[in-house]
Amino acid sequence: MTGGGVRRIRVVLADDQPVVRAGFRALLDLTDDLAVVAEAADGDRAVEAVRTTRPDVVLMDIRMPGTDGLEATRRIAADPDLTGVRVLVLTTYEVDEYVFRALRAGAAGFLLKDIDAPELRAAIRTVAAGHSLLAASVTRRVIEEFARLGPTGGTAPEEHRLAVLTDREREVLALVGAGLTNQEIGTRLLMSPLTAKTHVSRTMTKLAARDRAQLVVLAYETGLVRPGP
Repeated sequence: MTGGGVRRIRVVLADDQPVVRAGFRALLDLTDDLAVVAEAADGDRAVEAVRTTRPDVVLMDIRMPGTDGLEATRRIAADPDLTGVRVLVLTTYEVDEYVFRALRAGAAGFLLKDIDAPELRAAIRTVAAGHSLLAASVTRRVIEEFARLGPTGGTAPEEHRLAVLTDREREVLALVGAGLTNQEIGTRLLMSPLTAKTHVSRTMTKLAARDRAQLVVLAYETGLVRPGP
């Protein structure tokens, strides 16, 4: 809590470059509702820091020595004691195969390292609130590119995973994969946003998806949504 009673969002910074961590810390320390609780220079230390401090959000670089951010993200997402921790992947490149892998591993979204301060703060608040950072068109480009090139995109072994869904849930999943919000899904399928949200939640439960980001990945991997314009 801050002095005014506002709950602070707790953040762990994981990047092998001290100057990058210092830059992000400087940006976040100027904000009343955000607090950096730990830093890490590699994946092992990042996982250890997360288990020790139980933050709300991790800003995770992918390319780090030793255990990289991809493996660290996978460990955090797989740990039932860390289900409330959200990982935002940091990258220098808009289209990055490792970003797609990180989304598959359980990351809630990703950020470019040259993001400006207001967008960084807004992104952290978004994922801390339980949402995925998938609105940016660049995110769709990453997913589409590597769904197109990846070995599992639209293959039969993945398609069977959708058998647990009703026809309506498959429709909803397809629209989530296309990047539509609950409001937009409701408009498209002639239902209320609350009903759309309920269908999305049930779909996540049936597919054991950690969040909306993984639903998008699954929509492409199973071939329900095809990459394209």
